[in-house]
Amino acid sequence: MKALRWHGTTDVSIDTVADPTIVNGHDAIIRITTTAICGSDLHIYNGYIPTMEDGDILGHEFMGEVIETGKDVSRVRKGERVVIPFTIACGTCHFCSKTLTSLCDNSNPNAEMAAKLYGYSASGLFGYSHLYGGFSGGQAEYVRVPFIDVGACVIPEEIPDEKVLFLSDILPTGWMAAENCDIQPGDIVAVWGCGPVGQFAIMSAFLQGAGRVIAIDNIPARLRLAETQGAETLNFEEVDDFSDALKSMTGGMGPHACIDAVGMEAHGNTIDNAYDWVKQIVRLETDRPHVLRQVIYNCRKGGHVSLPGVYGGFIDKFPIGSAFAKGLTLKMGQTNVHRYMRPLLDRIQKGEFDPSFVITHRAALEDAPTMYDTFKNNKDECIKVVLKP
Repeated sequence: MKALRWHGTTDVSIDTVADPTIVNGHDAIIRITTTAICGSDLHIYNGYIPTMEDGDILGHEFMGEVIETGKDVSRVRKGERVVIPFTIACGTCHFCSKTLTSLCDNSNPNAEMAAKLYGYSASGLFGYSHLYGGFSGGQAEYVRVPFIDVGACVIPEEIPDEKVLFLSDILPTGWMAAENCDIQPGDIVAVWGCGPVGQFAIMSAFLQGAGRVIAIDNIPARLRLAETQGAETLNFEEVDDFSDALKSMTGGMGPHACIDAVGMEAHGNTIDNAYDWVKQIVRLETDRPHVLRQVIYNCRKGGHVSLPGVYGGFIDKFPIGSAFAKGLTLKMGQTNVHRYMRPLLDRIQKGEFDPSFVITHRAALEDAPTMYDTFKNNKDECIKVVLKP
């Protein structure tokens, strides 16, 4: 089959590799019909995710047709269209029983490696390094899916792929990001980063009762898209003092909740961002937490900070004093996708929203290397890339 493989920093290619096979009785093989490039794939592309190996197959947002099932599969049938969550869950462990499926105890075969870095291992992830299990991803023609009965969301034939593909990751991620803010009717929510996750966080915040959403970015196309959802926008490059500008938009109080939809590769025009760039280059810091500092500093007293943006290791100059003094609540983590897929699918079927509004680029799988470069460098006003094998 054809698959997109990682060979080093900013070095990916479409290669011919062996077709996947059933390994465990609970596995299935999926023929990919639609897949996508996620913003967190760029962290791998840019070389910031450890334990990647030459030849690893990327991609964790995908859906397709079930073409083969293991002997123990009972719920999912051959021929069904399914969306697969990027987090892999066994369905039976302590954390899965509490619908904390991104914390599954049994799906990461490299749990010992993750535990050494983080204290405990979370779930396995598709296409996201050997720290998270070394599973092949879905930017390919076929993929093996462990625990298919637990993870698959079966899709009715009449719904096109592009309306449901993002149930695999970014739509539930945006929804959980807003849910973590404990939004009360009329609250003001500020969202840093207006990429696809940020766009879905904006949409979700309004659906969960926010009175106002302030979208923060420096890329005009992203800010325009946020405005179509009813968000007010703030271009951080166009103000002399960002904090003063945000205070003036919120009556001097600051937002009730702040969402960091950027993560480890934050950009900015302040001295702390330059400091982070230098420390990251010389490997004295793994992540650039410029936005994380901003959300904590600018959140109002007693507010909520939500972190859907990916962080991978260790950061410097963390403003714990600000968080403590203001009594902030911080919630974060990989998305418990399984919990949200069916409720969000129901909303799509009812016509409450169409997630395909974030798609700006469609391409063949063979064009994936070019599209990674386009996405990374914000060429052609690229916000979201969908690929067809």
